[in-house]
Amino acid sequence: MDTPKNLFARLRNHRLSASFALLAVLSVGIIAGSIFTRSVSGKEQTADSSDARPLTIPKPVDLSNAFTKIAKDVGPAVVNINTESLPKQSTVKRGTRQWHGQVIPTPNGDDSQQGDMQDFLKRFFGGQGGDNGDDDATPSGGVRQALGSGFIVDSRGYIITNNHVVDKADKIYVKLSTDPDNETEKGRPARVIGVDAETDIAVIKIDAPEPLPTVKLGNSDGAQVGDWVLAIGSPFGLSKTVSAGIVSAKGRSIDDPGTHGAPNQFQKFIQTDAAINPGNSGGPLVDMAGQVIGMNTAIYTQSAGSEGIGFAMPSNTIANVYNMLISPDHKVVRGSIGISFQGAESSAVSRMYGFTNGGVLVNTVTPNGPAAKAGVKPGDVIVSVDSKPVKDGDQLVAEISSRRVGSTVQLGLLRNEAKLTVTTGIADRAKLFADVGNGNNENAPPAESDAGEGKLGITVTAIPAALASKLDTKGGVIINSVRPGSFADDIHLSKGDIIVEINKKPVADESSYRAIVNGLKSGQDVVFVARSSAAKASAGVSYFGGTLP
Repeated sequence: MDTPKNLFARLRNHRLSASFALLAVLSVGIIAGSIFTRSVSGKEQTADSSDARPLTIPKPVDLSNAFTKIAKDVGPAVVNINTESLPKQSTVKRGTRQWHGQVIPTPNGDDSQQGDMQDFLKRFFGGQGGDNGDDDATPSGGVRQALGSGFIVDSRGYIITNNHVVDKADKIYVKLSTDPDNETEKGRPARVIGVDAETDIAVIKIDAPEPLPTVKLGNSDGAQVGDWVLAIGSPFGLSKTVSAGIVSAKGRSIDDPGTHGAPNQFQKFIQTDAAINPGNSGGPLVDMAGQVIGMNTAIYTQSAGSEGIGFAMPSNTIANVYNMLISPDHKVVRGSIGISFQGAESSAVSRMYGFTNGGVLVNTVTPNGPAAKAGVKPGDVIVSVDSKPVKDGDQLVAEISSRRVGSTVQLGLLRNEAKLTVTTGIADRAKLFADVGNGNNENAPPAESDAGEGKLGITVTAIPAALASKLDTKGGVIINSVRPGSFADDIHLSKGDIIVEINKKPVADESSYRAIVNGLKSGQDVVFVARSSAAKASAGVSYFGGTLP
């Protein structure tokens, strides 16, 4: 019988034997694996691939479709544009940004951030100078370079592009699709024929010893929402790039940061979801007939790249502007009758002034302008031009601006709901409004309680004598405060506005103002006629209206 001591010794010897056996097996496996590996990977062994079949390259298959044909037809007439701007001494103080001549302060002097759309539209065509898109800054790297696109419309070398592609450029170079795609080759020198900042259109020209390929211009009025379109250009400098999408909308306006959010009345875009990126600017938007129906101009983005919302200037606008830019004067002349109006009035305003079926309410009549000489007055409603009904301000601008300077038109008016017709001349818009500007702000007097404080949400007082003299006004009251969320706030009345009329009743002083306001009732349409205390005497009035809660 084993004693505990003997039993322990036997167990220990058994464990040692088992461990040696395991190590022996592992050693054999490792050696065998090593021999096997050397056998497989050694040069003396050759794998058998006798059953493998070699790959063959098939003959090209023509998969041509409409997109392919259009790209081949239009592509040769699309060009790459690169510009150089020499260093200039900055006139912008630290802590501000320059946008189309407007100096916009940045919080805490930090100019490293901007609103997404404002920042991207400013450097849309792809800057390379490292100046963060500030056109007036001196680039740290010296010469500022930028890229864009364009398209040839005349075989003698005339090219259409965006004004912002060539604006402030000291040197402009153009590369054709047939030119070497070499970064060391700048391209062919180009010169500016004419530009129109209002529509962001420019015409440039290169010398053409031989006729150049051209695009076919289409009629943008025929484009329909949902139509297929192609965008062609040089995004990020990648020339001959084609992207496809559809027409997403027509007649689209976009806010211009240079006008503090006010859309440009001469820019009505075709919206598309075709991919447009920096460098596409100035390139063509082409329909399925291979015709250019627009010029890619801008995108809305929060990522500095395409998000499916792009804007193209319609070809009909481009053609009209181009024809004026290549004329001997090389400038765009637009007609005007010398009035101003609000972009959109509330339904209360249209009901109060009796033009619910369309029309334009006149805010201002320029002294000695054509409309003033014809007898047009603030408060008149223009309902037709040469017997053609006018739906809104956009249509009125389109009708008048296209008329030849020196010609005449007949305006159909509503004045106190009575119909009348006047004949007015057409003047040069640029010359007519050359002196229009803002005056200095006046400090409003201390606030005073009045009848409209609870009902309208405003307080008013009499107009200071100095301000009344400056504005050449003999009546009205000035708004001293507007309560946030009130009726007045909702219809966009502001501190400093001068109320001269309420619901067609003149406001001569505080007494007449209170009498009118006391008679206003809940559910009633209320329309104010007001003028800005910061404007010149000739600036005219604005209309603010809504339904009183």
